Amino acid sequence: MCSVINRVRPLQRALAGTLRLRLDTESSRYPATQNRRLYPDFKTGVGPLRVFSRSYCARVALTDGLLFRQLFEPESCTYTYLLADTDTKEAVIIDPVLETLDRDLQLIKELELNLLVAVNTHCHADHITSTGLMKKALPGLKSAISKHSGARADIHVVEGDEITFGRHTLSVRETPGHTDGCMTLVTGDQKMAFTGDALLIRGCGRTDFQQGCARKLYESIHKKIFDLPNHCFVYPAHDYLGQTVSTIGEERKFNPRLTKTLEDFVDIMNNLNLPKPNKIDISVPANLVCGLHGI
Repeated sequence: MCSVINRVRPLQRALAGTLRLRLDTESSRYPATQNRRLYPDFKTGVGPLRVFSRSYCARVALTDGLLFRQLFEPESCTYTYLLADTDTKEAVIIDPVLETLDRDLQLIKELELNLLVAVNTHCHADHITSTGLMKKALPGLKSAISKHSGARADIHVVEGDEITFGRHTLSVRETPGHTDGCMTLVTGDQKMAFTGDALLIRGCGRTDFQQGCARKLYESIHKKIFDLPNHCFVYPAHDYLGQTVSTIGEERKFNPRLTKTLEDFVDIMNNLNLPKPNKIDISVPANLVCGLHGI
């Protein structure tokens, strides 16, 4: 077992609980159906929303001594997150993407970081992870993913595990429903939650493939994510409308799906009738082997 992973008993939860958007009609890879699966009130028939592209957002972390970068991959609208201890320079990267491998490696080099763990919040269907190639470029780097994902990794984490980098930790909360292997990573002070494809900003992940289950997703979010403090920032794995961050309090109050009853939520999710992701047939086999299948 890698020393950066601590096995701990699950803590009792506190009750208190850019980017470029391609909506052009000629070149869009994310049509209205893609937006409707995340944002049920999304309307078509208006002019395309244009947002300028950016590689990453240097947000200020609220936690003392924590370096934080929110990075963006425009083809799949995936967010990658880089966190590091400013004193020891030990770092963790969450959901790295193959197409932005060089960018991420360059940033890690520029910031003089010692990347310990590259962790995926689940086995993604819309892009290939760069974890495997990143390990080849950075000797000593370990890959991590949920034990329930069915994917290969150096470290298989479960509920209550902690990923340690310097004085900081990310605790694992299993949040299945989009897939069996979905998890949310929460900073030790509960000020930041990296929710993968489970909870999105004003939306949630689809539940119609890869062991998806609407009931399970609803329960995961309400029991494992919505019990975080209201001020806790929500950082999802994707966003298609230019949104970069939300809070637990906002999502509990305004999320148009998760403010519904369980039965209404299940009915919504079971009637989306969405096409499968464009890259699912190549992404899933690759991500099951750390992104190295066919590379």
